[in-house]
This record gives sequence, structure tokens and C-alpha cells, in this order.
Amino acid sequence: MRYMMLIEPDLERSPREGMPSQEIMDEMGKLLEEMTKAGVLLDTAGLRPAEEAVRVTSDRGKLSVVDGPFTESKELVGGYLIAQVKSREEALEWASRFLRVHGEEWVITVELREIEEA
Repeated sequence: MRYMMLIEPDLERSPREGMPSQEIMDEMGKLLEEMTKAGVLLDTAGLRPAEEAVRVTSDRGKLSVVDGPFTESKELVGGYLIAQVKSREEALEWASRFLRVHGEEWVITVELREIEEA
């Protein structure tokens, strides 16, 4: 089973600098190394700010393009992680460990979505 973990920080309720401390980044590096050695981590990355994004929408065949930021959206996907796991429970455990690394100062949601196999 493959899962995509969508990482959604609440920037209004998290540290103002918008980036985790060096200590958190070091702990995250250790977790990602463990996931890699366990054969779980397939890919991960942070995403550029929403201000740099662009949305392309098809409304019944008519395309529209809108540059960010998107003021109507309160959700922000800050990054992603793709994991190869044996079960949903294993995916939940890795997501929980990811969140615990951030400690008490960050407010973050990780949305787990199983990747549908073609």
C-alpha cells in the first residue's frame, strides 16, 4: 500500500518564522533516514509558498488560470510524503511520529490518502 501524506501547517497558530527550528529539522532528518532504511519513504518535499502557486480549473471544458495567493482558501499544503507501508495503521504510526517531531509549538495536520493503484 502506498500513502500520500499531505502536510498542512496552520501558519496562523504556529511559529511566526514559518519554518521549523534547526532542532526540529535535525530530528526530522533522523526520522526520514529511519523511514528510508525501513524501505517506507518513497519521496518527500516541501512546497513553495501559495503566493507562487497557480490554479488551472476546467469548468465544463472552459479553462481558467488564477495566480496565487488564494485568499478564499484557509488550507495550505506545505509539503508531502509518499510512504510504502503494509497497512493503514502503519501509515498512521509514521504520520504520528512525524507530528510528534514538531513538538508543542506547531499546529499541523497530516492528511493520509491511500494512492489508488492503476
